[in-house]
Formats: sequence, C-alpha cells, structure tokens
Amino acid sequence: MSTFPNLILFAIPFFAASIFLEVYVVFKQHKTYDYKDALTSISMGIGNVLLTFISKVIVLFCFLYIYNNFRLFTIPMAWWSFVLLLFADDFCYYWFHRISHECRLFWASHVVHHSSEKYNLSTALRQTWSGGFYTFIFWLVLPLLGFHPGMIILQMSVSLIYQFWIHTEIINKLPKWIEAVFNTPSHHRAHHGSNVIYLDRNYAGIFIIWDRLFGTFQAELDTEKVKYGLIENINTHNPIKIAFHEWVAMLKDMSKKKVSFINRVKYLIKPPGWKHDGSGVNSNDLKKEWLKKKS
Repeated sequence: MSTFPNLILFAIPFFAASIFLEVYVVFKQHKTYDYKDALTSISMGIGNVLLTFISKVIVLFCFLYIYNNFRLFTIPMAWWSFVLLLFADDFCYYWFHRISHECRLFWASHVVHHSSEKYNLSTALRQTWSGGFYTFIFWLVLPLLGFHPGMIILQMSVSLIYQFWIHTEIINKLPKWIEAVFNTPSHHRAHHGSNVIYLDRNYAGIFIIWDRLFGTFQAELDTEKVKYGLIENINTHNPIKIAFHEWVAMLKDMSKKKVSFINRVKYLIKPPGWKHDGSGVNSNDLKKEWLKKKS
C-alpha cells in the first residue's frame, strides 16, 4: 500500500493556485467575487480531508478484506489493468452519483456539494463530511473482481482530481469530440443546475458516455441559463449546517408521529422530496409538471 501516493495531498497546491487564478480572472471580468461562499466551500473541503483520514481506514479494511478473501480473479498491476480500472471506477462512480440523487440516504451527504448558489473552482471543494463512511459500497465490486485496493484508492483520487477543473464558468464548450466523450465544465454546469430541465442529469465522473448510454444526459442550453443551487436553498454559510442539514431533516421526517415502520424506512430509500402522505414533490414530479406546461 505504501507504493501508492496520496494524490489528493499532492494536488492541494494545484487546487489553491488554480482558485487564485480563477479569482483574478473572474474579478477582472465582473469586478465581483463571492469570497464568503468560496471560503465556506474551502472549509468544507478541509473538513472532508481531515475526516478522510478516518474514513479511509474503514474503506481500506473493507477493500482489503474482500480482496484477500473473496476476489474472483487476481488482476496484475500492468498498464492495461490501470486502463481497465479507469473505466470500471468511472462506471462505479456513475451509479454512486446517480443513486446519491435518487435515494435520500445518499442524498443526505451528497447535497453538500450542491448547496452553493455559485459555481467556481472552490465549489469543487465543497465536499461531504459524512459520505466517506458509507458511499464506498459502490466500489466494493472492484476488489471482488481482483483489483488491488491500492490501485482502486489511487484511481478514485484521479477521478476526484479530474473533476476539480470542470467546476468553472470560465471555460465554455470544448471541441465536439471532447464534449461527446468526456465530462466537461459545460456538462457539469448543467448537472449543478436547479432548473427543472437540468435536474438529475449528467452524473458522469470522467466519461460522459455513461449518461449518454443510460439516458441521463442533458446538454447545457444557450436558451436556458443554469441556476445553481438547490430547489430550496438553505441560505447559510455555516459549515455545520451545510454538512448536516439534510440528515436533520431526514431524521425529523422519520420520527414523525403516526408513521408506519415501512414508511420510516422509505424516508431513507425514496428520492428526496418524498412524503408518506403524498404531499411531497420530487424531481420527477417537477419534470412532469414542467413538460405539461410546455405541451
């Protein structure tokens, strides 16, 4: 395991330099920059890094346990296995990301990343404080297949670093072949949109091909400017509230009086917005209403 570097720590100076450069460009163009929001995102990122030291122990233990006891194959550390892992990891990321929008238990941690109403490189650092302790289950298939845990952790870091640069409005659409294959700033801007047309779209990590394949792709439209944030924004810069506000809301819903056990469970597994009494509105409901108005 010691042969695999911690790429995230090495990338921190690059993250910092890139953010300073973006601040300079944005301020030069618009004479304004939301420093308070950016500092909030950075504080969330620092908290994520610190907590990762704890959660990684759990993740590595689980990966190693499966790899050492249940792996189906032994995949060697060769150039081709890293290429294979690149796609396998990204496939796992797609489903993790998609379920994080479709299941409230996972949304409770992922919502942190969507809580900013701004979109810049600092937004990439607005990461969960809780997700690292349980979202890794989407990657358990990789050690089962025979990828070494060190390789998996390394590739997960590569994916996270790749996704840093796509959090910007400075870069417009790239050449068509890049937009067709890779996740880009344009694709990810749409993903962060609270506009109905953009809700729950573009779950890609590195390759946008998964969204095109599974019908979750939506191009950023010139006719529909992206509105960032949540359907109901939380309007706070308090890192504690940002990290745990959805957990609190979910637990409140689960603990309501006169709610059956099965409905309490459904508050965990149903999409965000679901209510046991039918009063809730989720993204699919919003899309149906939007399409009805458009027709």
